[in-house]
Amino acid sequence: MQEIVTANRFEARARVVKAMAHSSRLMMIDELSRGERCVCDLRELVGADMSTVSKHLSVLKKAGIVEDERRGKQIYYRLRVPCVVNFFHCIESVLEAGGK
Repeated sequence: MQEIVTANRFEARARVVKAMAHSSRLMMIDELSRGERCVCDLRELVGADMSTVSKHLSVLKKAGIVEDERRGKQIYYRLRVPCVVNFFHCIESVLEAGGK
């Protein structure tokens, strides 16, 4: 029973990491660490069309990384769990230790 719980937990962790495994999504997470942003701001940041940005945000939302709120015609996103940016510090440590 414990093995199944552990395996399920690792699968859940993998889903979160996979959701972050794109440079555009990492840029959006980094930007959202400074506060909420509308989709239009994130589109400008990433330099992609609205459809592409929306798909990226959908992946992040499905993984539980971001949440959204509609205000009139705009949708605003924010990090659901801001500590996710701590993962960036770990990545930087790996890069400094010789990772490419």
